[in-house]
Amino acid sequence: MSIPILLLAAGESKRMEGKIKQLLPWKDVTLLENAVKQANNVADDVYVVLGSNMDIIKKSLSPPINVIHNPNWKSGMGSSISVGVRYVLDKHENLDGLLIMLADQPLIDSGYLKELQEAFREDSLFIVATAYENRLGVPAVFHHSILPELSNLNNNYGAKHIIQKYQRFTKTVFPKGKEVDVDTPKEYKQLIDNMNL
Repeated sequence: MSIPILLLAAGESKRMEGKIKQLLPWKDVTLLENAVKQANNVADDVYVVLGSNMDIIKKSLSPPINVIHNPNWKSGMGSSISVGVRYVLDKHENLDGLLIMLADQPLIDSGYLKELQEAFREDSLFIVATAYENRLGVPAVFHHSILPELSNLNNNYGAKHIIQKYQRFTKTVFPKGKEVDVDTPKEYKQLIDNMNL
């Protein structure tokens, strides 16, 4: 079953007080390198969408890496998904699905990504999504039949909009605390302290 991974890392880290979030240290790598590593452990094809600080971030990644440039990264996550999905669809004729994940969730590991993939293989549903406190979101696997909708997302909507639309046909996976994301220096420090890094 062909399920490439699209890793979203185009944002400018507005709330990180001048730091480039994707390049923050995590264990012996950066947040982005960690996400790429986890993705590479479970998928043959991994695509990284970059935008803000692209040249600096790209230098930090070890080749070979499939980088997709989102020139409209300021428009929001919807534009990154749209650009990324279009690129992946151009590269792959026979996709079963596409797993979309974020660079700023360092506890999302290859074991959890594998769990999402296996849940998708078991049930022929449109989406397998991650459960959050009040919503469903990414990381999520999307069936190939709805990828054209993702490729046409406008700037105001991310994947959450599509997940809500197909909620009746969505399977939920519980991340058990792995869904923590890093948006501020305080959240980053707290996570580092909790992990004793």
